[in-house]
Amino acid sequence: MRQSKFGSVPSGDRLELIKASPQYKDNKFQNQSHTPDLTEGASFFSVLQEFLFTKKERKKPSQTLPSSKTNLLQLKKEENIWVWMGHSSYFMQIDGKTMLVDPVLSGAASPLSFTTKSFAGADIYTTDDIPEIDFLFISHDHWDHLDYGTIKKLQPKIKTIITGLGTGQHLERWGFNAAIIVEKDWNESAVLADGFNVTITPARHFSGRGFKRNNALWVSFVLQTPTKKIYIGGDSGYDDHFKTIGNIHGPFDLAILECGQYDKSWKYIHMMPEEVVQAALDLSSKKLLAVHWAKFALANHTWDDSIKRVHKAAQESRMNLLTPMIGEQVNIDDHTQQFSPWWQLVD
Repeated sequence: MRQSKFGSVPSGDRLELIKASPQYKDNKFQNQSHTPDLTEGASFFSVLQEFLFTKKERKKPSQTLPSSKTNLLQLKKEENIWVWMGHSSYFMQIDGKTMLVDPVLSGAASPLSFTTKSFAGADIYTTDDIPEIDFLFISHDHWDHLDYGTIKKLQPKIKTIITGLGTGQHLERWGFNAAIIVEKDWNESAVLADGFNVTITPARHFSGRGFKRNNALWVSFVLQTPTKKIYIGGDSGYDDHFKTIGNIHGPFDLAILECGQYDKSWKYIHMMPEEVVQAALDLSSKKLLAVHWAKFALANHTWDDSIKRVHKAAQESRMNLLTPMIGEQVNIDDHTQQFSPWWQLVD
């Protein structure tokens, strides 16, 4: 637990700033609504028993996932694009600025590299494929969103990091200069560059890289560029914060929301697939990109259950759901671009 990859607990001036946060009560960060770790009627033992001993078919794809690798090092500056790297890792270039969100490119989502390994075909990108990054967004400090190995290798390429209160303590331990870290509380904003602004907004989740939870804040982001407004969702259970954010900051050109790794036993901290579409509607978003799937098996559902259900709900609600393969270039300005239901070809 003393290894660098576990990060550090906030202390000093950062801890005093955290203690002043309206979200910090009883020596830890809290959600806006009462958020039990487990759903009523579930217990840690029952969840562990199901995970370990109940056989689940197709938790992982039996074939290599298809992909279409976009060369990020040769993009034209005027291109507004989005590229998914599996799970919650993705690259954006908008209005000439490069951005990266929750990059996990090391092949595992765990402190133990031989556990929680990525699916075959999901790791087509390495840190060598990533260009210089103007803005790195870290939604929270879980291992499947903040990966020590990836972040350390990317360190020379990163100009600015935007994250929630407390996460900066990990980054500083890992050698990042505090001057490049923008660390904010919910509903606080920052100017990133001319025409680029970000507001840190709530999510319904938790944090922690060790045994003690909620030393750092889990967040979502409202990103305003000169021509676009993007919602970067991070991890979150469904709640009325989506509607509030939509009323205050919407409408959005694009909402990027998690849709996988859910379970009836922890429904308060991850959305069920149908709730993902409702959240996009609450946000008043024109388009939806669903992430947090197709790379790691962190729950008991089949690997493609989430996208099947989100796709069906989006069709019923007439939400414009974009479904690119890992690595496939999404042209944000092209409203006619079509994507195939590629998951239907994978068992």
